Amino acid sequence: MMTAIDVVQGFRDVRVLLLGDAMLDTYLEGSAERLCREGPVPVVRRTSEGHAPGGAANTAVNLRALGAEVYFLSVAGEDSAGSLLRRSLREHGVDDRWVLEEPTIATLHKLRVLADDQYVVRFDSGDVFEISVSMKETMLDSLTELYPRCDVVVISDYCYGSIFPGVLRRLGDLRRSRPRPLVVDSKNLRNFHGLNATIVAPNLLEARLVTEAPDPHPHCANIVDAERTAHCLLELVDAEHVAITMAGKGVLLASRGGKTCRLPTHPVARANDVGAGDSFTAAVALALATGADPAMAVRVGIGAGSIAVTRPRTAIVQQQELLQRVSLDDGAEPPVARDVAWRVRQEQRSGRTVVFTNGVFDILHAGHVHFLRQAKCLGDVLIVGVNTDRSARTLKGKNRPINSERDRLALVRALDSVDDAILFDEETPSAVILTLRPDVHVKGGDYAGESLPEADAVRAVGGRLEILPLVGGVSTTGVIDRILALALEGTAGGIE
Repeated sequence: MMTAIDVVQGFRDVRVLLLGDAMLDTYLEGSAERLCREGPVPVVRRTSEGHAPGGAANTAVNLRALGAEVYFLSVAGEDSAGSLLRRSLREHGVDDRWVLEEPTIATLHKLRVLADDQYVVRFDSGDVFEISVSMKETMLDSLTELYPRCDVVVISDYCYGSIFPGVLRRLGDLRRSRPRPLVVDSKNLRNFHGLNATIVAPNLLEARLVTEAPDPHPHCANIVDAERTAHCLLELVDAEHVAITMAGKGVLLASRGGKTCRLPTHPVARANDVGAGDSFTAAVALALATGADPAMAVRVGIGAGSIAVTRPRTAIVQQQELLQRVSLDDGAEPPVARDVAWRVRQEQRSGRTVVFTNGVFDILHAGHVHFLRQAKCLGDVLIVGVNTDRSARTLKGKNRPINSERDRLALVRALDSVDDAILFDEETPSAVILTLRPDVHVKGGDYAGESLPEADAVRAVGGRLEILPLVGGVSTTGVIDRILALALEGTAGGIE
């Protein structure tokens, strides 16, 4: 059975075709020192100016940050905002060659002015546009070229003009000949009737407006009203599933067969929603592409959205932080050696070198990170064994570990150098090595090969033993001693 961890780890192999309205987000920030004599407005002394991809372009950079390869098909003007947008996309690792230049339009641009982290005003440039006939033909040709390369299609439609009827007709034809999951986030889902989307993902206000439900204010809704709106939307759009985001109330997932469930979100003290919907949509699409069912995909999307709302400005969520979030949330039993042995065999059959190492990893520090990066450099895939709480106490003493086995496993798994991590309950990793049969076993410290308890197991599976020096002066015990020393100093001197 697929876990959320398996799903997020699979993001790295996904290719996504994204269509939608590209925008540039600009933030002018400063401090308000006084009121202007010319009028009752603050005088803001500028301290910084930043640019970020917005709209569908933010979905693109979220997809890339989550590990996917992104084909982003959109249009932008031949203007300074368009140049800044393309440069920002490239800086985030998104290829901008399919963000087509249309000289007849202005690039969509949202400029926000903030004083002391408070919004003062937002200026919007660009409006609903009609792209030229020749540009429409170029977009259709690009869509036909890119579609066979992708595993999933995402539409991020702000109804400015990038998504025109011809695009939807062509996409429908392509999906009928080569089905791919389709996730749609649009301000007007009526336009997508007949496209048979896998999931449409409006917020509650958007869903009510599309279905013309009474009382369209999201805070006035109860779950029964939301369910009624969801099923009305399913019929109207002819989608397989609808996932209605309801801010702090979570996400309502409804399916064609009448099944409905509400998935809770993570409580956040102060939420910022700029780009959070893009993060949610990106994670849902990637989860579907890895084979997750809709409920699992939405849970992963909620994890991404809950990270995004904690960010100031336009939000981007990285794969490793989402992996850490779902690792902590996943109610499944933590994996052990037999659960990942099949993956090791697959990797080895593909010609990849599998590296294994192990440890307690209590209070993760820079020494651990450096060691694991060195270990990864010895092969292609790094599997890490993490001691259970019981075996850690046996090895380190009754007051250890400080962090639980689930937390330690989640943190190790979230490191960019680690491809998978498992728990093991033995005092030595010999049994794990015999099960996994890695090509390389890595140990840190001044060991001679013969003195390692697991040396016989490494030889038995035909593996190679590598000893890596540890970073001097950095250890979990040292960190704990330092914390205790500071606590004692604070007690002796009085804590203010």
